[in-house]
Amino acid sequence: MADAIVVKDLQRRFRHYEKKPGLFPTLKSVVWREWNDVNAVDDISFTVPEGSFVGFLGPNGAGKTTTLKMLSGILTPTAGTCNVLGFTPHERKRAFKKQIGFVMGQKTQLIWDLPPTDTFVLHRDLYEIPRAQWNETLATLTELLRVEHVLSTPVRQLSLGERMKCELITSLLHKPRVLFLDEPTIGLDVISQMHLWEFLGTYQTKENITILLTSHYVHDIANLCRDVIILNKGKKVFSGPFESLIEKMEPERCGIIRFRKDQLAKEQTEKIAKMVKERHLEQIDPRTYRIAVPRCELSAATQWMLKSFPIEELRMEEVDLTEVIEKAFAMESRA
Repeated sequence: MADAIVVKDLQRRFRHYEKKPGLFPTLKSVVWREWNDVNAVDDISFTVPEGSFVGFLGPNGAGKTTTLKMLSGILTPTAGTCNVLGFTPHERKRAFKKQIGFVMGQKTQLIWDLPPTDTFVLHRDLYEIPRAQWNETLATLTELLRVEHVLSTPVRQLSLGERMKCELITSLLHKPRVLFLDEPTIGLDVISQMHLWEFLGTYQTKENITILLTSHYVHDIANLCRDVIILNKGKKVFSGPFESLIEKMEPERCGIIRFRKDQLAKEQTEKIAKMVKERHLEQIDPRTYRIAVPRCELSAATQWMLKSFPIEELRMEEVDLTEVIEKAFAMESRA
């Protein structure tokens, strides 16, 4: 499988001026200013295969949006290279722009005082989309996103969820091969989020489109994306399957075991006491214990427990994905 996106040693540096408080520093700044350089993206490398749905995670200010802007050609890298579908994005060739889409949750490409249909028509002409293809694609997208009833309503009168769905339609009308999504569900209610994620999962599978998604909703990324890239302070701290991230951050699975106390034999009670002493079990009450098992041993350990003891309940706890991501944010950058 070919790589849709190849990033190598990518950097983006911003220069900004910080004025100190007071009259004298203000007057001094008229003739002399001290500039500071900030690396928003600091020497990152990764690849994204064609047809992948990749989550892009990181705390605020980590460099996610800056990276997406460089991949889409909005910004020019300070150093390093990025390649999307064989193109150098910042050259902004027309053939390249026809193959990508970009949705930013806090920016709009819809014409505010006109209905979404007018923006769709403008988009059709700009991208030179054949009318028959445009009609078919528009009908399919509006049906899947359930927005047929708002196409003639001015954008300013739409709800945030309806507006975001129309933004997504605008970016997909020309059938791009790569789609960049930057916080597309920010501010949306739970139902609108569910509809949007359901649509993206279905559309990505059907069209085999490459999607790079940033979002603060960890569970949504976990459900949609097999692979994740994590940035922190402009540096890449992780790149790979979501499952391997969970294994790295949470090497043990925890659970609750409740024994049938009245059916325990003496030797079984002694085994339990020994496991507690060796800290394999943590006692919660006379019949209930908490267990922590290495992931690679989970199946064998639970089978042994069920065979060796009269167990009333054995329940493994769900992994706290938010905690996993917080731990990942704290990781040091990999060379």
